[in-house]
Amino acid sequence: MGRSSKRGLKLRIVLSLVALALVAGIAGLLSGCGSTSSVKAAQAKGQAAHFDASGLLTPVRQAPPLSLRNYLGQRVNIDSYRGKAVLVTFLYTHCPDICPLITSQLRVAQNLMGKATASKVQIIAVSVDPRGDTRKAIAAFLARHEMTGRMQYLVGSTHELGAVWQAWGVGSERDAKRPEFIDHSGLVYGIGGSGKRITIYAPQFRPSEIAHDVPLLAAS
Repeated sequence: MGRSSKRGLKLRIVLSLVALALVAGIAGLLSGCGSTSSVKAAQAKGQAAHFDASGLLTPVRQAPPLSLRNYLGQRVNIDSYRGKAVLVTFLYTHCPDICPLITSQLRVAQNLMGKATASKVQIIAVSVDPRGDTRKAIAAFLARHEMTGRMQYLVGSTHELGAVWQAWGVGSERDAKRPEFIDHSGLVYGIGGSGKRITIYAPQFRPSEIAHDVPLLAAS
């Protein structure tokens, strides 16, 4: 990896960790900084107290709308996955670092789950590059990371995707010096079976964290 790629990787990690820190900080303030009462309140709301996630989103709210076509042209609506855990992330196929890392780690997490648990989760990737994420590029990306048929990859026009980025609080900006690259938030959101956004994972999450959390999310 060259110096410019390393700088891009560091920038994307910083963006993601800043976003994660802000979410975690707000969550801590709103939940009483992890006090016993906050844990009891979380349990009263049906949240499990033992998620391995990088952060818990507090207060828990319904996930923003997400209805787009996948790269094959099929309409995908997050609401159709009620009763399952849904992992939502934002990627692009020409990303040199964070996106391949997240995708590979999600594959490892699925493998750790086993078939029974893996059947309780749906992974959704949303494009942050409407121009570069063509059907051919996405098919090659999924095949390269052994995720064909294991992850929905959603696309759309700049207007359609922009509305989703805004709703989900995702930053996406083309690199001024290297316009083939995009600086974006590299986070993974965990959605419960009830459709609520509950957990958040930094780009360097451990696959075992997600493998552990999926059954809890599906039941939440």
